[in-house]
Amino acid sequence: MTHLAPLPDRAVLALEGPDRVAFLQGLVSNDVAAAAPGRAVWAALLSPQGKWLADFFILSDGARLLLDCERAQAPMLVQRLSRFRLRAAVTIAPCEALAVYVAWNGSPEAPAGALLAPDPRLPDAGWRLLSPTPLSATATTEDWDRHRLALGLPDGSRDLEADKTVLLEAGFDELHGVSWTKGCYMGQELTARTRYRGLLKRRLVPVSAEAALPPPGTPVLRADGTPPGAEAGTLRSYRDGIGLAVLRLDALAAPLLCGGIPLTPRIPGWMRLPETVA
Repeated sequence: MTHLAPLPDRAVLALEGPDRVAFLQGLVSNDVAAAAPGRAVWAALLSPQGKWLADFFILSDGARLLLDCERAQAPMLVQRLSRFRLRAAVTIAPCEALAVYVAWNGSPEAPAGALLAPDPRLPDAGWRLLSPTPLSATATTEDWDRHRLALGLPDGSRDLEADKTVLLEAGFDELHGVSWTKGCYMGQELTARTRYRGLLKRRLVPVSAEAALPPPGTPVLRADGTPPGAEAGTLRSYRDGIGLAVLRLDALAAPLLCGGIPLTPRIPGWMRLPETVA
């Protein structure tokens, strides 16, 4: 059975005007021109220093670009994007008429006026759906959270840190969130340098625990060494024994503790790690 869940913490921004694609193309990490009816693009907005600020799905109805983004970040995105508008023929505004849904374990039926596209990150991630009418859910937001955690997919500011996270630490390369061929965009230099020089020292990885974990942001410590307790990373989002944590690559094989609870990294098949780690 197809699972369909509402995502009330997501909002939609509409970019309209003849310059909408060229405008956004120079600002985000992925190829905006690839967004089309039935095809979504996952992209990030970076700081000039190349650090994550926000990420979103870009969908198109042929006349508009529609950004499926975190609701709490929508005002910030409107403000930041508007700074770069200058003479570009583009408008940026919330689109309250559309609600965000996600579907997995099968393809949903899209009602009239809705936009439906496969999640571009992983086939098992399912579908993104923007609907102008309320839909009958067959799953909860919590069900989706468990599913995306099992896949190792980050969820915006719950897992990434503004002005700190580098895209390749969070899997944007393997999960098709970066274009290496489209040309310049804000923050491109650090992203490219990180890839071609192999500068990563940490990754956002799925983890599991047999007991309730402490709050997100709790340090993850090594349980080996002399003395034990060296910091190995930080817990991010979690639910029902599975979660994501930012961990040092040199600590992935070490015994780990988070709030005194043993924590086990679970490296997904899509994640590429250096040979010295894998």
